[in-house]
Amino acid sequence: MLFSWLNLGLFLLFSWSACSSLAASALNGNETDTLALLEFKAKITDDPLGIMPSWNGSTHFCQWYGVTCSRRHQRVVILNLRSLQLSGSISPHIGNLSFLRELNLMNNSFSDAIPPEVGHLRRLRKLKLSNNSFTGKIPSNISACFKLSDIFLAYNNLEREIPKELNTLSKLQVLSLQKNYLSGSIPPSLGNLSSLQVFSAPENHLGGSIPEALGQLKNLVFFSLGANRLSGSIPLSIHNLSSVEIFNVAENRIQGRLPANLGTSLPNLKQFVIAKNDITGSIPASFSNATNLKWIILGENKLTGRVPSLGWLHRLEVLSLGYNYLGSWGANDLNFLSSLINSTNLWLVETNNNKFGGVLPESISNFSTSLSRFIISDNSISGRIPTGIVNLVNLEKLSMQSNRLSGNIPIDIGKLQNLKVLILQGNSLSGVIPSSLGNLTLLFELRLYDNHLEGNLPPSLGECQNLMLLDLAKNNLSGTIPPQVIGLSSLSIYVDLSANYFTGAIPREIGNLKDVGELGISDNMLSGRIPDSLGSCIKLEVLALQGNVFYGTIPSSMSSLRGLRELDLSRNNLSGEIPEFFQGFALLQTLNLSYNNFEGVVPVGGVFKNASRILVMGNAKLCGGIPELELPKCNIRNPKKRMSLLLKIVISAVSALSVLAFVFTFALLCWLKKKKKVPTLDPYKNLLLNVSYQALQRATDGFSLANLIGTGSFGRVYKGILDETGMTIAVKVLNLLDRRASKSFIAECETLKNIRHRSLVKVLTACSGVDYQGNDFKALVYEYMVNGSLEEWLHPIPRTEEENHEPTKSLNLLQRLNIAIDVASALDYLHHQCRIPIVHCDLKPSNVLLDSEMNGHVSDFGLAKNLTECTNNYSTSQSSSIGIRGTFGYAPPEYGVGSKVSTDGDVYSYGILLLELFTGKRPTDDMFKEDFNLHNFAKAAFPDQVAEIADPILLQETNEMEMRMNSWSQRIQECLFSILRIGVICSSEIPQERMGINEVVVELHSIRSKLVRARIDRNLL
Repeated sequence: MLFSWLNLGLFLLFSWSACSSLAASALNGNETDTLALLEFKAKITDDPLGIMPSWNGSTHFCQWYGVTCSRRHQRVVILNLRSLQLSGSISPHIGNLSFLRELNLMNNSFSDAIPPEVGHLRRLRKLKLSNNSFTGKIPSNISACFKLSDIFLAYNNLEREIPKELNTLSKLQVLSLQKNYLSGSIPPSLGNLSSLQVFSAPENHLGGSIPEALGQLKNLVFFSLGANRLSGSIPLSIHNLSSVEIFNVAENRIQGRLPANLGTSLPNLKQFVIAKNDITGSIPASFSNATNLKWIILGENKLTGRVPSLGWLHRLEVLSLGYNYLGSWGANDLNFLSSLINSTNLWLVETNNNKFGGVLPESISNFSTSLSRFIISDNSISGRIPTGIVNLVNLEKLSMQSNRLSGNIPIDIGKLQNLKVLILQGNSLSGVIPSSLGNLTLLFELRLYDNHLEGNLPPSLGECQNLMLLDLAKNNLSGTIPPQVIGLSSLSIYVDLSANYFTGAIPREIGNLKDVGELGISDNMLSGRIPDSLGSCIKLEVLALQGNVFYGTIPSSMSSLRGLRELDLSRNNLSGEIPEFFQGFALLQTLNLSYNNFEGVVPVGGVFKNASRILVMGNAKLCGGIPELELPKCNIRNPKKRMSLLLKIVISAVSALSVLAFVFTFALLCWLKKKKKVPTLDPYKNLLLNVSYQALQRATDGFSLANLIGTGSFGRVYKGILDETGMTIAVKVLNLLDRRASKSFIAECETLKNIRHRSLVKVLTACSGVDYQGNDFKALVYEYMVNGSLEEWLHPIPRTEEENHEPTKSLNLLQRLNIAIDVASALDYLHHQCRIPIVHCDLKPSNVLLDSEMNGHVSDFGLAKNLTECTNNYSTSQSSSIGIRGTFGYAPPEYGVGSKVSTDGDVYSYGILLLELFTGKRPTDDMFKEDFNLHNFAKAAFPDQVAEIADPILLQETNEMEMRMNSWSQRIQECLFSILRIGVICSSEIPQERMGINEVVVELHSIRSKLVRARIDRNLL
């Protein structure tokens, strides 16, 4: 009994000792984890959602956001901070969280290297760091984390080789390395990862051949190495991995042939993607044995021969065979299409740019109604378009261009009401254009170029309110051009009606094409004068009117077409003098005025300086110009010329005398008023049409807060409706308690009285008087801009619960680019086209207003200065008329040290605005401190990280298919690169390094042209 009690005592003693030891150990472990987490927190530099403040001593660390602890030891086992917009780096102290099983920081903005201390986490199973900005190499010592099952490092900036040491991770199931900058070859040692199911490393710089050893990965399901620099052939051992479901090696330099037994050796295959390589040989007939296949993407290789029957692939969704050498121009080349009628999920068929002959089988009418894109262009397909094609009611893109199709366009093609793109150009189609096309209200692109279509252009096309591109050139169309069609305001890419037999005059509704980039109506039988309304097409870059019977002079309204790159008016009956305003068209590369009846002096400025850019032959009455044109000298002794010159002198003299008389009368009236002791009014009051305080008070409902639409430096802006006209206006009421406000009023009046440009806000009137309390009152009245300021669109105010039903404000890439061009054009006008250059001095998003069509208009000239005034009145203490040189963040650095106001300063502000427009970040963002600013932020992203700093909204125009094929996404990134490059150069600290705003206009127009053409070529919007 004593022995038993002794044993019990010893047991209790040892138990207490063990518990004390465990408690001490737990305490020490808790302290270690606490310190490690606080060190992690200390490395966070930006926390916009305010997560990190909750990590404090008031609560146990196991209750901190994103932290999960084990029940037994109260040690950190999971750290999950994904998608919280966090910035910073990972602290090396992360290695002290010795119980950590999962580290998830995905979808944040962490940067710098992944610390090698991660390799100390022996219990780690999941390492998820995708979609950040990590740099450096993958730490090789993570191979010590022998329990790792998942490694997600995709979408970062990691470099150098894939560590060969990873081969020790026998439990690894997922290795995701997509879209980094990894180089070198794929380590053959990865073939030892016996548990690996996912190996994904596309969009890197990996080279060499695919190791044969990867054929040992018997559990592999997902194999993706697309968009690298791999060469050689695909090892047969990989073709024998029966477990593989996804196989993607697209966009490499892989050669060789596909094995004949491909479909039987890979029975579980769901996606087979080898596009953009150098694969030769034929398509294996065994594909039909892989009955789970959903995607077959073989485009842009060197495949030959016939396409086998695919009738057993009932799950097939995508068949892409474009840009190969398939077919033999034979009658039976398209038989395989009939085998697709059992594929009930089919949504894409591409057979374009091959050698297919024969006729389209009627069986395509029985394709799945889920078919969205049917592309068979650039082959030698003949016969008629099957009428049953209208059964494919979900078609969004139908492209049959450049074949030998004949017959009529199906008369009820209007049943395809989801159609967005219809391309039938380059065939031998005849008959009329079906009026049912007007039912295609979603249609974006219509190309019927180069056929034998005849008859009138149906006015019903005017119902296609989303149509942006219309190409009907080179047909046999006749009659007049319907105003409903030529006035379709949605047309913004290009319109081409050339080489037909249209007659009559150009409808004045052509002026509705305010956004169109290219317009061609050449080589028809059109007559009459060129309509004045053409001057409203302010975004035109190419205008082709040659080969018609137009007469009269070139309308002065065309002076507003300053974006033109090409203008062809040749082979008409135009007369009069060549307008001098063409000299100011800075972008104009080609001007063809040949074979008309122009007369008088050929200008010598602008485009006329270069004989290779202008054509004026066939105008017998022209003279002068540069010597290279070899025109006769102008003879002013000619009686008619002399009389014309004398008449001009007389008219000028009479005009001058009239002006002097007006000035004298005006001065006399002012003197008489002063003699009557009438209170002196603002000297700029009578520059514009006056409106009374009472009228503005009624228009704004007593300047109520309900009508307040903005607050500026020197006053408030209200929305109002004038009683007399019902016109909606914007009223800027100056706060005269601020002495600078009166000077601002004077400066704005002085500036706006002499300038007119489509991209400047239009001032309607001014008011200078007294209010009902006898206080001085000054206000400016502007044209109301229904879409508010650019500031509101870039940084919308969070909505209340009541406003949640309203659509979120956002601008797409093309809208932002158009606004950038509008603002640059306005500055170009102020800097280079005014008689005295004007500096705006306060360019920022809140001073850019947007009209109903989202065109940008520069506003608020309260700080504006003309350069003559700057030169004559400059002092180091006052560079602007009211002692202010702009807004913090947008004002150039040289203004801060007393430099003169200059056009270079406006260019700096424009550069910052451009960066803000495309990154979505204000220059005053909290992340910008000390010497780190928006300019440096953007500059540091060049050349490889531009997409990472762009406003994420701009990258949402890319759908899943395009992301996989890396096409439209690539073009968007190229466009962003070019735009942000301009922003960085313009916002350089040294003024001499900045671009001239006229250069900016030229480059942005070029970028816009490329983007528009890319949208035309894009598979599907």
